[in-house]
Amino acid sequence: MSDAPDHPDTPEATDSAEGSLPCVLTFNTNDPSGAGGLSADLTAMASASAHVLSVVTGTYVRDTTAIRDHIAFDEEAVSDQARCALEDMPARAFKVGFVGSPENLSAVAQITSDYAELPVIAYMPDLSWWDELAIETYLDACTELLLPQTTVLVGNHSTLCRWLLPEWEGDRPPGPREVARAASVHGVPYTLVTGLNAADQYLESHLASPESVLASARYERFEATFNGAGDTLSAALCALLAGGADLQTACAEALTYLDQCLDAGFQPGMGNAVPDRLFWAHDDSEEAQADEGADSPGSDSTLDADDFPLDTTRH
Repeated sequence: MSDAPDHPDTPEATDSAEGSLPCVLTFNTNDPSGAGGLSADLTAMASASAHVLSVVTGTYVRDTTAIRDHIAFDEEAVSDQARCALEDMPARAFKVGFVGSPENLSAVAQITSDYAELPVIAYMPDLSWWDELAIETYLDACTELLLPQTTVLVGNHSTLCRWLLPEWEGDRPPGPREVARAASVHGVPYTLVTGLNAADQYLESHLASPESVLASARYERFEATFNGAGDTLSAALCALLAGGADLQTACAEALTYLDQCLDAGFQPGMGNAVPDRLFWAHDDSEEAQADEGADSPGSDSTLDADDFPLDTTRH
């Protein structure tokens, strides 16, 4: 029996099959508004050519205006979902979004520790809608349980500073390296800090380690306020890493993808705008005509994400 060939449908055979998609497992909450949470993970990761193993950790009660409440799942339900999927399919990376409770964080940490060779992308959203005691308890659990296993911590500059540097007394706001150093104290090697104020018209994002800023990008501000941008960015980054991209390349492509999602964003309700994570799939006759014209003599070729160096200014 030991000399029998592997069954063609085993995870190992499927993972190496030509044309197969890398599997990514994400722990996140349901967002009925479609702006963030699992909705963002599914569409962004699929856009980056990944097969998504989605573990529901709870659900928001929200619309595009505000989060009204959150209902967390039981930690056993979270663990059972993930382990059942992982026993069948070989994940190449984990994303951890908002999971709703310290108990769920513990369940997630136990699972990711069993797959210590895989990268973990952790996204910390703005929790200001939540009860102050609940925020403190959740962040303490993140610090103790999740950060020691995190490969890249993603978050808005103000959110990460309030969490990791609450007693900062400098004359200027903490820079990306200060934030990265604060995260590294808890075991995080890389931090992707977004939303730094570069000037009135621009915002910057920085991929940093405690020693240096590895990559930077500057973007023009959008007039609209968006829900779901952070989940979109972290999901795309996770999927690109699972697909084999190195960290700096994955970061550049994820930021470019987010910028295009926001540029194509829309306002489905009475509140904030939502990124269009499937902007590339729309049947736009004008774009089709432009693509046809690009092949004509004397015209400029169509640009893709690789044509944009990471440190240039773009929308």
